[in-house]
Amino acid sequence: MEFTGTRLPAVRAEDLAEMVTAKGPIVTVYLPTPGDVENAAHAAETAWRSLHRDLEGWGAPEAALTAIEAEVPGAHERGDCLAAVATDRGLLHREHGPKAPPTALGRVGPIPSVLPILEWRQGSPAYLVVRADRTGADLVAFLPHGNPIAREVAGTDDPHITRGGPGGWSQRRYQQRAENHWEENAEAVADEVATLAKRVGAEIVLVAGDVRAVGFLREHLPAAYAARLHEIEGGRGFGSGAGIDQEAQEHVRAAVDRETATVLEAFREEAAQRDLAVEGAANTLQALARAQVEVALVHDDLEDDRRAWLGPEATHVSATRGALEDLGVTPIQEGRLTDVVVRAALGTGAGIRVIPGEAGVAGGIGGVLRWTS
Repeated sequence: MEFTGTRLPAVRAEDLAEMVTAKGPIVTVYLPTPGDVENAAHAAETAWRSLHRDLEGWGAPEAALTAIEAEVPGAHERGDCLAAVATDRGLLHREHGPKAPPTALGRVGPIPSVLPILEWRQGSPAYLVVRADRTGADLVAFLPHGNPIAREVAGTDDPHITRGGPGGWSQRRYQQRAENHWEENAEAVADEVATLAKRVGAEIVLVAGDVRAVGFLREHLPAAYAARLHEIEGGRGFGSGAGIDQEAQEHVRAAVDRETATVLEAFREEAAQRDLAVEGAANTLQALARAQVEVALVHDDLEDDRRAWLGPEATHVSATRGALEDLGVTPIQEGRLTDVVVRAALGTGAGIRVIPGEAGVAGGIGGVLRWTS
């Protein structure tokens, strides 16, 4: 049987897939770099020096540490946490995120620890904020990485329509002419919203502004984007930005929570039917080894140090060493369970959903399957 439902929301990080199968030892660092503290640059450098000493003691290659160290200066200007992954051949990945662990975190092992990066991305989906009026709109696309992208749709007022015209707004032909003109402007806005949303992969479209303009916009958006549209308070005028930004963030957080709930609902439904779902470390690793998993469910606990076994390929994973030995896999290495699960998921094109500990998934690990026999 195959999974035939709507594609479930999950992080699909193709850019990390090649990195997770790189040859180790691999050094992973999560360095707190808050910019709103006194002497932020010095604080980050001090935390790095301490972590550097620990990593040296754990056998981290010096070339990897040198590559990561080059990323520390200025990191406090780019996010609250610097994530860096490197080997003796240099830096593999660098990302600045909004959430740091309580203290600097470093690991040296055969595979990287990228689950916190995936959680950042899950919590920061691409979205659009649209401020519309009857003459056009201002659009801003917010991305998980990089600077926002701003666009303006400059429609026009119809110079022949004025409140002081003969007969005022009571004459039906003047009102209809205005309505037609506003709708034309909204259609242009809808075209730009759809284009920009497609370009950045926006999961959410938030619109604030004139009621009539918003109504026309909704009518002219393609159905896929109209379904993602949410109205928020505010307008296009000066001074409305702070309130819009705060409400936008609240909507994004709520949308992320709804997506997690959607994935868990699908998982529970399949598990109840004993069909396209697995849970627990051993069962999930077995399904990953067969490339069966469509979305891997993983709870992120920094204190979780359960172990699993892996080989050179993404599908070389097991809860026991013996299972890989029986297959003739070599070399066989040991890694953190959650890192092994993530590596296998990324390497087989599966999506990943970071779930809360109270989600009720056995051992905090499970999956919705693509197919089952």
